[in-house]
Amino acid sequence: MADPRASLSTPLTEMLGCRLPVIQTAMGWIATPRLVAASSNAGAFGFLAGAVMKPAELAAAIDELKGMTPHNFGVNFHSFQPGAKDIVEIILANADRVRAVSFGRGPDAEMIGKFRSAGIICIPTVGAVKHAQKMVALGCQAITIQGGEGGGHTGSVATTILLPQVLDAVDVPVAAAGGFADGRGLAAALAYGASGIAMGSRFMMTSDSPVPQQVKDAYTRAGTQDIFVTSKIDGIPQRMIRNAMLDRIEAGGSFARWRRGLLAAMAMKHETGASWGELLAAARGMTSHGEMSLPEAMLAAAAPTLLQKAVVDGDAIGGLMASGQVAGRLDDLPSCTELLARIEAEALERIAALSTVTPQLKGAA
Repeated sequence: MADPRASLSTPLTEMLGCRLPVIQTAMGWIATPRLVAASSNAGAFGFLAGAVMKPAELAAAIDELKGMTPHNFGVNFHSFQPGAKDIVEIILANADRVRAVSFGRGPDAEMIGKFRSAGIICIPTVGAVKHAQKMVALGCQAITIQGGEGGGHTGSVATTILLPQVLDAVDVPVAAAGGFADGRGLAAALAYGASGIAMGSRFMMTSDSPVPQQVKDAYTRAGTQDIFVTSKIDGIPQRMIRNAMLDRIEAGGSFARWRRGLLAAMAMKHETGASWGELLAAARGMTSHGEMSLPEAMLAAAAPTLLQKAVVDGDAIGGLMASGQVAGRLDDLPSCTELLARIEAEALERIAALSTVTPQLKGAA
């Protein structure tokens, strides 16, 4: 009889070199070397949150991470962020350990080609079939799809609908994100035909996450009714946990949003050292896909400071807390080792249970 553990070896694990078909996503200020090392050492494939780092910070984080895990890892970035060209060169210079890059919008075929030539897997995150098809046409070797249950910027199509649509449309390994937190979800994704799952909120809600305890407590207290989608932050739907700051944003008019955007932009300028021209260029990069206006993009370029206020400064009242809907059913903070051992055991149990059902169904027929 075949070893059931072989069922957890997929094209994704073979491509990325991880033991389990589970991706730890690159959450800004959360996916630090500490979390990436913990998730990678436990069997997942971790992505470092390079999209919120300056080039020098990313280089230092990669060096630190190399000493914390023997496993390869990924880096997330945006091609329109300040210092993007330098960041790409840093990633390429570390191709011996950076196995993959993830991104949302931005990279063109030339940049993707550079990564591929260096042996780096391009695995973008998309929320629509057409975007998955476009990324594969540009040369990406795998895709992560995020259904509407996912945290942060998200679409309106549920994972259970989007996943089979994308699986039917592209011929590369697909990881499913949005609503996953345990081994039952992994087994279900594999049953759909996915090569694995990607999780953000579940990894954020671990003891290895660098998020301050008071904010983790806010996540564990939140129920599904407290996690909803708003377009008031930058004009694009985002899934957040309701708190005092989000209530003020929801109640505020356009003047209040502009004031908040200007203040946040000033804070971001101070934090990153970017010039006003670089911030404007970053905002224009967001508008190039036609999904938001320039004013909305300026807000989007500055909004991360409000997220940082929560997940770095520990302000669960005055910051913003992006969250997948799945956080509403999570009430514990295991270590990554505990979490992934649990996911593996649950997935194998569910797969084994399904394999015993099949003969019974054949006998009934």
